[in-house]
Amino acid sequence: MTEFSGLGLIEPLLRAVAEEGYSTATPIQAGAIPLLLAGRDVLGLAQTGTGKTAAFTLPILQRLFQNKKRVAAKSPRVLILTPTRELALQIGDSFTTYGRHLPIRRTVIHGGVGQSPQVAAIARGVEVLIATPGRLLDLMAQNHVNLGTIEFFVLDEADRMLDMGFIRDVRKVVAVLPKERQTLLFSATMPDAVVELANSILTDAERIEVTPQSTTVERINQRVLFVDRADKRRLLADLLEDSAMARTIVFARTKHGADRIADHLKKAGITADAIHGDKSQSARVRALESFRNGELRALVATDIAARGIDIDGISHVINFDLPNEPESYVHRIGRTARAGTDGSAVSFCDHEEVGYLKDIEKTIRQPIPADTTHPYHAVEVAQIHASSKPPPRPKAPGSNRNQNNRNQQQGRPANAAPKAAQQPGKAPQGTKPPQKAGKPAGAPRPDAARSDQNRHDRRPAPHAVSHGNGHGANNNGGKQAPRAAGTPGGNTPMRRKPSAA
Repeated sequence: MTEFSGLGLIEPLLRAVAEEGYSTATPIQAGAIPLLLAGRDVLGLAQTGTGKTAAFTLPILQRLFQNKKRVAAKSPRVLILTPTRELALQIGDSFTTYGRHLPIRRTVIHGGVGQSPQVAAIARGVEVLIATPGRLLDLMAQNHVNLGTIEFFVLDEADRMLDMGFIRDVRKVVAVLPKERQTLLFSATMPDAVVELANSILTDAERIEVTPQSTTVERINQRVLFVDRADKRRLLADLLEDSAMARTIVFARTKHGADRIADHLKKAGITADAIHGDKSQSARVRALESFRNGELRALVATDIAARGIDIDGISHVINFDLPNEPESYVHRIGRTARAGTDGSAVSFCDHEEVGYLKDIEKTIRQPIPADTTHPYHAVEVAQIHASSKPPPRPKAPGSNRNQNNRNQQQGRPANAAPKAAQQPGKAPQGTKPPQKAGKPAGAPRPDAARSDQNRHDRRPAPHAVSHGNGHGANNNGGKQAPRAAGTPGGNTPMRRKPSAA
């Protein structure tokens, strides 16, 4: 165990750390702080909840204080780039907390709110600028920020930057930074894309890896519950009736799904709210504060919104939807068992998610114990997981899961097309398709070859003209309507002008 007092930190910082109740540094802090104080570039690899923020906040504050300079307007000395608003605000709070006894000014800029207060703060002059990529590039384009004076550059959560599609924005920012600077890159995982990025922005960097890549925190009690998709919400509400789940984060795959889960919990009498990318910044901050203060028992979040959450006392993490990336599972469950406490992670798994579960177990190099005692246990799903056969792969994103359920209820395979679509030559009931003279029955239609040739064409088909039957059927018995003269290739459908009625 390494004491903060043995890391070379100055007295004002040690006093601030002690006031927060910390005396012993985490492994990432013990490894990174001396190197950063010595001016080295650092590549830090550590899971969430291991103290990465303090690992770069403390040495940067000390370097700024020991090398005091007059700060010009719009010209910060430190740039910290982070993928989400929540994480940016969290880092800003850390600079305020640990720098309370130092005259170091900082500000946070991010989207979702008006830029005027942020522009005014930068114009007054700040040493530390904490930013999300989009808002930073906006203010740079308006000449409100000058990055030519940056001495320290921190790229935090680099893997999530890539996952969220910020790689181009990051490269645009790096391109205008001074060549002579100290660079720090922190990431929870190191996929090839992060390795390539690190090699392009770091100089003779020291790598610190305190946790094996993509392994789980040992203090977290993990279990998986096999359940049919239709029973997930009822199972969630039943679990949350347990008073032991005092402060729980529920992970959903989509924004719409997060909203629906939160609404279901509210109707069940459980205080809950949802946060995701479509929520306004004020709504997200309000939900986080309510969750932090204990007013909410459950916070339903998507991966992007929850990456920057750092709240003590989270007792449970529930994966309502299993992530399709095994590394995301590690990030999710890392929201609990923080600051030396224990925690629990519960994962729901339906038949479409068995493949995701096996990928997760392979990545974390251990099986997740199954809880078969709950009332919604799906034996068939458990058998699929236990089987040595490859599990069914989940449908592609954007697929219509409800249509599959309707097909199964009607006795058709999930991928079966409607009857009329399966028999394109058959007219609707009650009508007789016209038969051209001299054309044998069953002969292919003239457009059959074209239809077969373009069966993988993803352009939308021409809209059928509704005639009040409620199904959008046309009068051609399911056949393609003739194209208008001069329409090239038949790819542009005729549009009927709506009547005055």
